[in-house]
Amino acid sequence: QVQLMESGGGSVQAGGSLTLSCEVSGDSNSRDCVTWFRQTPGKEREWVARFFRIGSATAYADSVKGRFTISPANGQNTVNLQMNNLKPEDSAVYYCAADRYCWDTPKGFKIWGQGTQVTVSS
Repeated sequence: QVQLMESGGGSVQAGGSLTLSCEVSGDSNSRDCVTWFRQTPGKEREWVARFFRIGSATAYADSVKGRFTISPANGQNTVNLQMNNLKPEDSAVYYCAADRYCWDTPKGFKIWGQGTQVTVSS
């Protein structure tokens, strides 16, 4: 069984930076793809970025491309999301999810962390 734990959220002003971390443990066959989603009240979880362990492939939503960077650390037991030039619309609860495959929809993932709040003020 895979377990995930997010950390690193907080409050920043627009233009600031934060780094979120997703600590991944458990069955290595079920965590080839680690994906960050975010959610605001009343809205569905939105895909933000993903890291696919095979080939170290990354992908980003258009809304964060050029500002966010996803990368592994700690021997790929941690997946970080470096967020630069943050905007108020980036405010959300950020979740990481893991699976053997990469999905752009939250419905594809069964394993989630507890979430970490990011608040960006203007």
